[in-house]
Amino acid sequence: MEIRRTSWVQLVVLLLPLVLVLTVSFVGSVKGASNKSSTQTATHWQQHQQRYQSHINETRSKDQELSKEPLGLVVNSPHESHLTRTSVIFGLTKVANSSIVNPLCQSQLRHLQRGILSKQPWAMKVLDASGTKPSGFVYGQNYWFGSREACKDVQRPVGITLSKNFDRVMHLGLITQRAPFDMDYRVVYLRHSSPWQVEIKLMSEQIIHIGLCLPTACSSQEITHLSEEYVSRGMFTENDIFDIRPEVVYIKDLQLSDTFYQRMSFRLVVTCVIATCALMLCSQQLMAEAKKRKTLIPPDLDGRDGDENEEDRGLVPAESELWKFLHTLLQWERLQRFVKCYDVPGNWAKIFAIRDNSVNEIPLMNGLRSVCAIWIMVFHVVWFMYFTVHNKTVLISYAEQAFFQYVSSAPLLVDVFFTISGFLQTYNFLRNSQQLEAVRLNGFGQNLKLFGKLLFHRYLRLGPLYLVVMATVDLVYAYIGDVSVYHINERFDEMCSRHWWRNLFFVQNLFDHRDMCANWSWSLACEMQFFILANGLLFLYVKHPKVTKTLVATALFSTIAWSYGIGLSIKFQLSFDSAFATGTEIYTSPFVRVLPYILGAITAWMLLERSRKGSQWELNEVRERWAWHFSLMVFFVCIYSTIKRDLGSFMAITLFVMGRLFFSLSVCWMISGSATGRGVWWSRLLEAKGFQHLSRLSYAIYLLNPLVIALFYSLTSSSTHADPFMLCVVTCGFAVIVYLASIIFSLAFELPYSNMSSLLLKRGSKSKNA
Repeated sequence: MEIRRTSWVQLVVLLLPLVLVLTVSFVGSVKGASNKSSTQTATHWQQHQQRYQSHINETRSKDQELSKEPLGLVVNSPHESHLTRTSVIFGLTKVANSSIVNPLCQSQLRHLQRGILSKQPWAMKVLDASGTKPSGFVYGQNYWFGSREACKDVQRPVGITLSKNFDRVMHLGLITQRAPFDMDYRVVYLRHSSPWQVEIKLMSEQIIHIGLCLPTACSSQEITHLSEEYVSRGMFTENDIFDIRPEVVYIKDLQLSDTFYQRMSFRLVVTCVIATCALMLCSQQLMAEAKKRKTLIPPDLDGRDGDENEEDRGLVPAESELWKFLHTLLQWERLQRFVKCYDVPGNWAKIFAIRDNSVNEIPLMNGLRSVCAIWIMVFHVVWFMYFTVHNKTVLISYAEQAFFQYVSSAPLLVDVFFTISGFLQTYNFLRNSQQLEAVRLNGFGQNLKLFGKLLFHRYLRLGPLYLVVMATVDLVYAYIGDVSVYHINERFDEMCSRHWWRNLFFVQNLFDHRDMCANWSWSLACEMQFFILANGLLFLYVKHPKVTKTLVATALFSTIAWSYGIGLSIKFQLSFDSAFATGTEIYTSPFVRVLPYILGAITAWMLLERSRKGSQWELNEVRERWAWHFSLMVFFVCIYSTIKRDLGSFMAITLFVMGRLFFSLSVCWMISGSATGRGVWWSRLLEAKGFQHLSRLSYAIYLLNPLVIALFYSLTSSSTHADPFMLCVVTCGFAVIVYLASIIFSLAFELPYSNMSSLLLKRGSKSKNA
C-alpha cells in the first residue's frame, strides 16, 4: 500500500509541470492571435483615415489651384457643346461679354464656366441647382425651377453629419466646398408659342419658368439681356425639338421690393389692426371694471363705505398712466357702448353658441350655407392649384370626369346664397308689420330716408370685413408678386390700387372680370345690387302691390331672355376655356345672376301669403316625402348636368339657364319646407345644431378661402402634381387654416360691426317709442 501511494504522488509531481507548460503555451497563442487581430483592425482604420484625409486634401488643393487660375484660361471638355445647348445657366456663361454685363459679373460667370467644365464640386452644385427642361412639356410642364435650396447651399456647407466609418464614392466637396463668390437664385420667365403643348387658354400656361443660380454681381437687368441674347442666337436645343420659339418676358430676383412698406394697403391694414386691438383692449377694461363694480367691496378701517373709495373704483388694475388715460376717456357713456361691441369673450361666445332653433327660424339655411361655403372652398383649392400644377391637361381631364363633377360644377352653388338672400330679404321685410305700416304711412322723403337707413346697416354689416380683406388681398398679392417663383397672372395688387373705388361701392361686377380686385368678390357686389333692387320693389309693393307683381314677373322672364340672347350672341359653350373667356357676360353679370334671387323672393312671398290665409300644404306624408327626395335629385342632376360639355351654343345656354332655374327651385323647396317645420332624414341633417357655428363663419370663409389658398400655393418652391389622393389631403389642410383664419377675422372685423348695427337699431327703436 505504501509503495502504490508513493508511485501516485510521484506521477502527479511529474505531470504537473507538463500541464503548466501546455497551459502557458495555449494562453500565449490565444493572446498572440488577439493582438494580431486588433493590430489589423487598427491598421485598417488608420488606412481609411489616411485615404479620407488625403481625399479632402486633394480636393482642397485642386480647388485652390483652380481658383488661382487666370481668367483667360480655357478648359477643354468634350461636354462643352452639349452643355451650351441643354443648360441655360451654362449657355449664359458662354454669351456673357463686356457689352452686356459688368466686368465683375463677366469674371464670375467665366469662373463658373471653368468650374463646370473642370467639374469643381461647387460649380456642379450650381449647374444642378439651375433648371433644365423636365419631362411632361406636352401636358403643361412649364416649371423648370431646379432647386432653390441647393442654390442656397452653394453659399455654405451642407448641414448634415456623415460618419467616417464608411467608404463613399461621392466627392466630399459636395458637402464642404463653397462658391468663391456670392450666388443668388433668380427665375427667368419665357413666353413660348410651341404647337407641341396642349393649349387650354386659361391665362398663363404658356409662360416657362426657369430657375437659375447666378452670381449676385449680375443685376436682374443684365440677366435679362443675357437671356435675350441666349435665345436670340438659337442656342436653346429645346427650341429645335419642340419649336418653343421663346421670348424673354422678365426676370425675378425673389426679393421684396422697397415700395412694399410704402403701399397704402399696408398702412390701412396696420392701422385697422392697431385700432381694432386698441378697441378690444378698451372693451376688456370696461368689462373688468363692470365686473369689479358688481363685487361687494368691504368698508375701510376708518369706517368709510366701500363705494366711497374712489381709488378702488378706478381701473382694474390701476398700474400705469396709460390705463388711467383710458379710464378717463372711457367715462363717456356713448363711447362705452361703442367700445363694448369689440368685447372678445362676448363675440367668441356668439360664434360658438349652439342653441335650440326657435319657431320663427329656418334651420336648414345654416346647413346649406355651411356645406356650400366648404364646397366652394374645395373648388378654389383645385382652381388655384391649376396655376401651380405641371400636368394641367390631366387636371382638366379629372374635372370633366363624372366622379369630379361635384368639384367642377361648384360655382353653381353661388346660386344657393342668392336664393337664400332673396328669400330672407323678402321674408324679413314682409313679416315686419311695424315697418310695413311705417312705409305705408310715410311720404316719399321719409321712405327714402328709411331706405337709406336699411342700406347703411347692410353696408355696416358687410363692408368692414369685406374692405379689410380687399386691402389684405392687395398687400398679399404685392408680396407674392415679388417673392413667389410663379408668374402671377392675376395681379390683384395692381387691380386693387387702380380700381379700389369699384369695390368700395360694390360695382366691380359691372366691369370686365379680368380687371377686378379679388375677382371672387363679384357675388358680394351682386348681393348688394340685388338688395337695393329688392328693397325698392318691396317699398313699392307696400303701396302698389299689383304694379310690383307685374314688375317682378317681367324681371323673371327678362333675365331668362337676356341670358339666352347673350349666350347665343357670344356662342357660349360649356368648356372651361369658353366659360372663363365669357365670364364678364355670363358668370359675373347681375342681369344673368339675378334669377335665383327673384325665385327666392317669390318663394318667401308665397309662403307668407299662405300663412296669412291659413292655407296648408295639401300633400300627404308619402307624396311630401317623395317631393323632398325629388328636390334633392334635381339638385344633384343640375350639378352633374355638365358632364357632357361639347354641345352647341343653343343647347349649352339652355342647359345653363334651365339648370340654374331648376336648381334654384329645388333650393326654394328645401327652404320653404324647413320654414313650415317639415322634412326628411337628410334635411334634418342640414338642420343640425352644429351647423349654426359654421353658418356664422360662412361669410368670412367665403371671403378668405381664395386668399389663403393662393398665398400658400404661391409660396411653394416647386410645382405641384395633380393627384386626387394628395388633393384630398391638401384640401383638409386648407379647410383647417381657412377655418382658423375665419374665426380671427370674424372676431376682429365682422361681429363688432354687426353688434354696432344692432345697437344703433335698438337706439332708434327706443327713440321712436319714447
